[in-house]
Amino acid sequence: MPARTRARKRALDILFESEQQGLALGATLSRRMATADQPLNEYTVALVEGVNAHQERIDELLSTYSEGWTLERMPAVDRNVLRMGAFEILYRDDVPDPVAVSEAVALVRDLSTDESPGFVNGLLARLITVKPSLSV
Repeated sequence: MPARTRARKRALDILFESEQQGLALGATLSRRMATADQPLNEYTVALVEGVNAHQERIDELLSTYSEGWTLERMPAVDRNVLRMGAFEILYRDDVPDPVAVSEAVALVRDLSTDESPGFVNGLLARLITVKPSLSV
């Protein structure tokens, strides 16, 4: 498994844990960094910190472009994968948009519902389409 794929999975673990426990994302990341047997991959940290820094805008965009679904109604795994994918698409120039989508779809294919890959693919593809007109 490529390093960035593992980093994304680890970042998802942290995002999901933080949400499920009702903790601040920064606190969960700090705790994970302090208790990890080995240092967290720097891309894992970048993803979690990036989602944390831009979550309000990311959530606003996901809510706007997810037809018929509120963030609260989405499965928690999907919601957090979408946040990571949106962060990579909107704020990371070093990740090609199709790679961000492909990686997000792979995560939900392994970890979420049968409908999740199509939903995640469609919503992230929509963000790519409107990306030029967005102010992020």
